Amino acid sequence: MSEPLPRHVAIIMDGNGRWAAARSLARTRGHAEGVESVRTVTRACARRKIQQLTLYAFSTENWKRPRHEVRLLMRLLRRFLVRERGEIMDNAIRLTAIGRLEQLPGDVRRELDRSCELSRDNRGMVLNLALSYGGQQEVTDAMRAIAARVRAGELDPDAITEEVVAAHMYQRDMPPLDLLIRTAGEYRVSNFLLWQLSYAELHVTPVCWPGFREEELDQALSSYASRVRKFGGLVPEKTG
Repeated sequence: MSEPLPRHVAIIMDGNGRWAAARSLARTRGHAEGVESVRTVTRACARRKIQQLTLYAFSTENWKRPRHEVRLLMRLLRRFLVRERGEIMDNAIRLTAIGRLEQLPGDVRRELDRSCELSRDNRGMVLNLALSYGGQQEVTDAMRAIAARVRAGELDPDAITEEVVAAHMYQRDMPPLDLLIRTAGEYRVSNFLLWQLSYAELHVTPVCWPGFREEELDQALSSYASRVRKFGGLVPEKTG
């Protein structure tokens, strides 16, 4: 019997700068090599029939980085969106994005919208990019939307449930997060998918993102398969 696979995998892609520094390379090389990891891991997850892969590509806090680095990251993102369209379509991948996307540069937003539209009817894995994203910001935006509905008389406050809140998140049809992978050995969630990771399994690897390839992905999936997920309950006792 094959090992159970998570439906939804999310990755905090960390360590581009450290990977480059360890090799006496410019940080830009780390970011460029990180794009190769995105390509490799996306292909591998699609082959393994993962339902959704969510990548923390650019956080709201990343806007605070030096201007030249932000410009580089935006150029790499735009180039990725253009160059990977053939790969996305050939593998029936549906591209989506979450975050305060209106903050992205106009040329990046146009290419993102084009790729999402082109792949909208694909029925393979969902590749979800978290861009200008923050978990606290997502919850805040959801609360604003719910408050507006209450003020307009469309929603009774007593009718607000976990399901109602989830329906106001950026991606309403996002499957439950099963596995969160963090690279570069950091033990924090960095404001990522705070609502969705309530029962996610966590896997931390010391490998920096540019060095993360199929072998490291399989280690994370094997670790997930070994977990007993109780969701706050008890494991049913075996009989017989």
